[in-house]
Amino acid sequence: MTALREMSRAGRQFLGGISHWKHCPASFQRRASTEATTTSAPVIPDIEEDSGLRSPIVTKEDIKITDPRKRASRRNHELPHERYRYHPPKFYRGPLHPVQPPPSSDPVARNFSPGPFNLPRLKQTFQSTVASDLMTLAYQHTPPGTPDKPERIRLREWDESSPYMKNRPKRGPRGSDVLYPLEKDITWRNIPEIKAVHLAMYTPKAKKNPDHLIVGRSVLQTITGVRPTITTTKTSVAQWGIVKGDRTGVKCTLRGNQAYEFVDKIIHLVFPKIKDWKGLSGTTGDSTGNISWGFEPQDMQYFPEVEANYSLYPSKMISGCRITLETTAKSDRHARLLCMSLGIPFHGKLV
Repeated sequence: MTALREMSRAGRQFLGGISHWKHCPASFQRRASTEATTTSAPVIPDIEEDSGLRSPIVTKEDIKITDPRKRASRRNHELPHERYRYHPPKFYRGPLHPVQPPPSSDPVARNFSPGPFNLPRLKQTFQSTVASDLMTLAYQHTPPGTPDKPERIRLREWDESSPYMKNRPKRGPRGSDVLYPLEKDITWRNIPEIKAVHLAMYTPKAKKNPDHLIVGRSVLQTITGVRPTITTTKTSVAQWGIVKGDRTGVKCTLRGNQAYEFVDKIIHLVFPKIKDWKGLSGTTGDSTGNISWGFEPQDMQYFPEVEANYSLYPSKMISGCRITLETTAKSDRHARLLCMSLGIPFHGKLV
C-alpha cells in the first residue's frame, strides 16, 4: 500500500482497474445457498408415529440396584448422627417463643400437609378482593372519647325473693332457651368466609321403590364428587306412611376448596338458568350465620354434570335438593353480606 501511494496518479488508476480487490463498506448480506434449494425441510407429522408400546420392556435384571452398605463404605466422611439433625418442636409455645415450628408446607414440619393442588377461582377472588371489600363495607368510625354502648343483658337474674333462688345460674332469654352468638364488628381477624356446604335429598318414595334412593345418590355424587351417605327417618308419621328407621334420603358435605368450587358452579352456571328466579329469600338463615335454599326437581338438570348425561337419569325419579351454606359469620346479616359479595342475590325484606 505504501508503494501505491508513492506512484503517480495514472499508475494507481491502471493498477486499480486490474485489481479484483475493491474497497466496500462493511455490511451483513444474506447469500442464497445452492444446498438450501436441493434439501427440503424435514416433515413434522401432527401425530407421533412411534408408539409407546414399541419401547423395550424393562425387567428386574436391567435395573441396577446399588447396595447401600457398599455406597456407605465408599464415603470419605460419615453422615451426621440423628441427634445432630433438625427436629421441629413438638409443641407450639406462642409467637414470642425463640423456637418456632416450620410452616405446614415444609416437609420437615410435624403437621405437614402436601398441597395446595388447586386454587379455586372463587377463593382467589375472595382473598384478593372480597375480603378487603367486606372490611370497608362493615367499617363504622367511632370518634375518640365515645363511651361504649352498654352490653345487652342476655341472661336473666333471679330476684332472690326466695332463699332457693340464691346462687342459682342465670336464666336464658325470654321466648327461647337458645343463646345465639353475639355479632361482632368485622375486622381482619374475623372476616366471614365459607366453611362448608351441606347437601341433602329427601325421597319418601324410596320405601316402596329403592330405585329412587339409587338415583338420588348417583345425582348427588355426580354434582359434588363426594360419595353421599344414606339417611333414615327419626320419627314415624302415619299420615305420610313413614316408619322410624326407613331409608328415605341421602346427604353429603363439602369442605375446603371443594366447597368454593361448588358454590362457584352454582352462582355462575345454575342460578342464571332458573326461569323467573328472583333470588334467595331475605329471611333465610338460622341466626348463626348459615344460609339455606333449595332446588326443585326440574332445577337439578341445570348442573353441568347432570345436563351432559341427562338421559342416563330417570327424570321422574330425580328429587329436589336442599343446600345449607355454612359460614364463619356469627349472624345472618354478615352471612348475607358475604353471599351478596360473592354473587348470590337476595329478594324481599332483609331481616
